[in-house]
Amino acid sequence: MIDLHTHTIFSDGSLLPSELVRRASVCGYEVIALTDHVDSSNIDFVLPRLIKVSKDLNRFWGKKIKVIPGVEITHAPLELIPRLIKYARRKGKVLVVVHGESPVEPVIEGTNKVAVEAGADILAHPGKITDEVALMASKTGVCLELTARSGHLEGNRHVYGVAKRNGARLVFNSDAHDMDDLLNDIQIKTILEESLDLTIQEIEQILQNSCQLVKKFI
Repeated sequence: MIDLHTHTIFSDGSLLPSELVRRASVCGYEVIALTDHVDSSNIDFVLPRLIKVSKDLNRFWGKKIKVIPGVEITHAPLELIPRLIKYARRKGKVLVVVHGESPVEPVIEGTNKVAVEAGADILAHPGKITDEVALMASKTGVCLELTARSGHLEGNRHVYGVAKRNGARLVFNSDAHDMDDLLNDIQIKTILEESLDLTIQEIEQILQNSCQLVKKFI
């Protein structure tokens, strides 16, 4: 299993990176990304520490689970999002997630578009994403996220339909903030089957998209 959107105590998660990774490994995860919330106030503090702990955990646990350092740029002014993405890119193989226009948070209108234009890796829970932005994502290779996170997942059906219509790649993540948010393989497939009425083949394609994205970082 692969999860490319999680949080630790470096933002609003409840676990140290090591504990989150260990618990994920026990659940059967093969790859996990640590993507704590950042803006211009803390990216220079959080990201180096996630890079460091990811390197340490890969050194000692890498045969069991691979760890990717990352960030989730969250509620940042539109003008700063490209700059923050560039900062993260300069630090090496860092997964860049942007907190999309979720239906349950007052994210600035236009965040989805700016994130895709600036070349984020994943646009998280993008809510009422438009066909224009989804088409742009399909051309730039930005993945759109289907999520297991309560509240955010209310946009899943719309996101799936718009992505499918415009050829955008989809990935599925837990957006885990504590150990109870970690999922097993059966739970992932159940969520996708029951909430979106997807076939096994459609689910496998979404999971395969995560595998393809991971190759950029491992």
